[in-house]
Amino acid sequence: MNLPVPATGGARVFHILYVDNVHMHCRECPGVETICVDLADWSATEAALSSVGPVDLLVNNAAVAKLQPFLEVTEEVFDQSFAVNVKSALLVSQIVARQMIAREVPGAIVNVSSQASQRALQDHSVYCATKGALDTLTKVMALELGPNKIRVNAVNPTVVMTNMGRIGWSDPEKAGRMLNRIPLGRFAEVEDVVNSILFLLSDKSAMITGSCLPVDGGFLAC
Repeated sequence: MNLPVPATGGARVFHILYVDNVHMHCRECPGVETICVDLADWSATEAALSSVGPVDLLVNNAAVAKLQPFLEVTEEVFDQSFAVNVKSALLVSQIVARQMIAREVPGAIVNVSSQASQRALQDHSVYCATKGALDTLTKVMALELGPNKIRVNAVNPTVVMTNMGRIGWSDPEKAGRMLNRIPLGRFAEVEDVVNSILFLLSDKSAMITGSCLPVDGGFLAC
């Protein structure tokens, strides 16, 4: 999911970009300092981020969604999915949190998870597993980083109407089955997710950490 970068108010914004999406993002967000790296590669990511910072607020948004029926899941899809969806969030957060602790400053981290972390979805066995892992990682990070005044939360959106989301859910029958499970009767717009992330990064959520915030129109309530 590619989320737009909001107005920065003079803040310096870095975007650590998973290599498959670099050209699209650079067109959409001119002025953002983009660092292109294969986030599935631990050593390459460490090297790419060695000179980045200081960072006070972090959003882990990189993800892949390779859908396969359970009996057809391949090792390649399993390994890539966990490497990008879970391992990269852990590593980037480690690097940033260590910098925060060394500087003795508070900070906030938001992991972009999914409603799929808490519900079984057809052909999503690996994707659901990665997002479930990310939710639990979020809670452990909150536990261990809290004493250093670093808050860690997740947002768990439903289907989001990015360009990719509009294409993937353009079939009325497919979309209808999901919409029937959402009490508000619509998918999320990008702004719904961005506003939730901004809240969790801000001082308005100063007492919130270790939470997984549904942005799903009530899907998880049913």
